[in-house]
Amino acid sequence: MAAVNGSKPKIALLTAGGLAPCLSSAVGFLIEKYTLIDASIEIICYKSGYKGLLLGDSISVTPAVREQATALQLHGGSPIGNSRVKLTNVDDCIKRGLVQEGQIPLEIAAQQLQKDGVTVLHTIGGDDTNTQAAQVAKYLNEHNYNITVVGLPKTIDNDVYPIKQSLGAWTAAEEGAKFFFNLVNEMSANPRMLIIHECMGRDCGYLTAATAQAYTQMISALPFVPGLEFFKQKKCIHALYIPEIPIDIDAEAIRLENIMDKYDCVNIFLSEGAGVKDIVKKMEANGEEVPRDAFGHVKLDKVNPGAYFAKQFAEKVRADKVLVQKSGYMARSAAANAADRALIERCCQLAVQCGLQNNPGCIGEDEDQNDTLRAIEFPRIKGHKPFNIEQTWFKDLQTQIYSIQ
Repeated sequence: MAAVNGSKPKIALLTAGGLAPCLSSAVGFLIEKYTLIDASIEIICYKSGYKGLLLGDSISVTPAVREQATALQLHGGSPIGNSRVKLTNVDDCIKRGLVQEGQIPLEIAAQQLQKDGVTVLHTIGGDDTNTQAAQVAKYLNEHNYNITVVGLPKTIDNDVYPIKQSLGAWTAAEEGAKFFFNLVNEMSANPRMLIIHECMGRDCGYLTAATAQAYTQMISALPFVPGLEFFKQKKCIHALYIPEIPIDIDAEAIRLENIMDKYDCVNIFLSEGAGVKDIVKKMEANGEEVPRDAFGHVKLDKVNPGAYFAKQFAEKVRADKVLVQKSGYMARSAAANAADRALIERCCQLAVQCGLQNNPGCIGEDEDQNDTLRAIEFPRIKGHKPFNIEQTWFKDLQTQIYSIQ
């Protein structure tokens, strides 16, 4: 077991980054799995991710919490809180009051883990969360304090190398589909209605594509009444835009105008990262400041891709009304569905084993090793994995969308 001076291991959990439908489930499963092995193993949870670690703000997992841990499977969000903190962004950490002038956040985090006697740290987050944890562990190991970091890959974008399926992505797609299943009925609220459904996905189109697939399956068996000009095509997706595929707005406008003329509506699924490079170029050319977060990422809610595309298409398709709606917050804050819970439990089971056996890494199905579930070496963990548009299911989806006349 991972221990210091022969004593029992001490476990710490933290969740970080944006929300995903796996955080509450993973915290619950980790507590349950450790308790089944040995209920006397001490577990603490750092509040609000790396913020709590830097400030030494943690919660002890009591016997009562262990008994109630299964309830976390019913909840979305994170029961211990998240934050977006980059340990290598010293200025941002100082500005937010997380460290003092002259302090190095990485060292402060490492010293806090040592002070708390933590021997196993479980980080539940995206590539940034897990690679930061690996840097902290490296620092401690170089200073003769052994700690094992075992990460779990959280991101609804499913864009982490070399992991086949990140936790929470299936649920996010399902929830986004439910969102649009109701939203699409707004096409009947006005003549010539243009609806843009904006999904999360900074650099990867997975979530938008998977949401579109889930929605298409939801309406596949619905009956319609053609005699009232209530056609299935009115509820179909008419365009799907993701970062991996260039968009010819003028050509698309001609195609979509024909659909608008025939069915009195146009429904677009848009990945929030589609077209962002063009938007940023225009902002910079106009001398506008491009808002960015602590990680240097463009703040997508500020540049507003949905509004950009609405402006591009509204006049070209002669829309009487435009509705832009985002499903991202509903999708990412949901409780994990059955498929995700099964994957989360498998990952947590292995994460606990790896923690107790001093085997660090990020738990996931390794695409470079025949999708084997294993502790993937941290140096191999990277973000911004593009969506594979050559997959059969996606090609079939595109054919179905773009065959609508």
